[in-house]
Amino acid sequence: MGRTAPAWETPSVIAAPSDGATGRADDHDETGHHRTDRAETDRGGTAGSGPVRTAARASAGLALGALSAVLELVFLLATAIPVLLALGRRPPPAAVGAAARGLTELERRRLAAFFAEESAAPEDPGRALAYLAVRAPIGLLGGAILLLIGYGAYLGVGLAVSWWITGEYMDGIPPHLWIVVYTFLAGALLLFIAVQGLAGVVALERTAARRRLGPSPLDAYRRRIAELRETRAQVVDAVDDERRRIERDLHDGVQQRLVALGMLIGRARRAGGGDPERAAELLRQAHEESRHALEELREVSWRVFPAALDGEGLRTALETVAERSAVPVTMDYAYPGRPPHMVETAAYFVVCEAVTNAAKHSGAGRVRVGVAELNGGIGVRVEDDGAGGADPDGGGLAGLARRVAALDGTFAVHSPPGGPTVITAELPCG
Repeated sequence: MGRTAPAWETPSVIAAPSDGATGRADDHDETGHHRTDRAETDRGGTAGSGPVRTAARASAGLALGALSAVLELVFLLATAIPVLLALGRRPPPAAVGAAARGLTELERRRLAAFFAEESAAPEDPGRALAYLAVRAPIGLLGGAILLLIGYGAYLGVGLAVSWWITGEYMDGIPPHLWIVVYTFLAGALLLFIAVQGLAGVVALERTAARRRLGPSPLDAYRRRIAELRETRAQVVDAVDDERRRIERDLHDGVQQRLVALGMLIGRARRAGGGDPERAAELLRQAHEESRHALEELREVSWRVFPAALDGEGLRTALETVAERSAVPVTMDYAYPGRPPHMVETAAYFVVCEAVTNAAKHSGAGRVRVGVAELNGGIGVRVEDDGAGGADPDGGGLAGLARRVAALDGTFAVHSPPGGPTVITAELPCG
């Protein structure tokens, strides 16, 4: 599936705090690290390239592939006897396996450079030999089609020169109108067929790499099981970290204010008979302290899980994040409908904690948030103009990475010194 460009270039909702608006930042809020492997390259060609450039790159890749196919065919023929003798009894000779892996590595680099096809390096030399045996005929086929196209172009240019420049008609055929039209249509048809053949060779190149260099079904299942085990352990750790953060918030914030409230009420009771004015002042302070305690309790409950997320959806919850932020937040929300509940929750916490981190640690003057449909899922991007230098392995960032990884999503942090810091997440909705 091709990548869909996220629609966060033009802001649709802008929310900035008023002059007196403040947001309470939390030292322990999560703000992300990436679990992933993703490159922002489209499989159809290099990002930003046009059809002509893509076709030229593909043609160059096929030409190099034809040359390498000749080398691979010579290698396979030269090593056929020792490989056949070792077949079924032991691995091929070490020198043969090393050469096969070297040729396979060159093919992997060619596929990545010209066809944007990433593939795994084979650990087993037998798989490398099998790939070369399948790939060599494909490369020769591509080279043959390129030669036919070149020969056709040579004939076409020679025919045009003989008709309209030298006057020495090729094969004695004069350029009558019906002959010119017939020749043009026949050449265009043959060129179309040849180009389709080249496209088919590119598809075969990619298919061969995926099937022969990719992991076997058993290996893929084993890796998936290992990923699920790791993800399950990370989710448990993330839940424990969240519980510890809530406990610290209650202990350092609400509990301390309640203790101060109790002390003020006790002092007011003792001063009530002898000094009414002093008692009234203490009661006023106690009332103020109770108001602050209630605000902090609401703040803690809001960070645990906002009620707006369940009731009104992700967009409203993110607008609340923007309104409560200590720095101006530009919100571009372009996701249609509502994503699944778990995905919605993960996207909310990615934005919430990234914005909180930008306000508290980066010295940012503005934060830009984008939410859009991406590859059938939801894409989230948070960018701030702060000082950068965020540590992807920090506790908060790693916590966000675990939260996204639990949903088979991908998460990335790009934060060079001097900024800007860009946090992206892609969450599947299927």
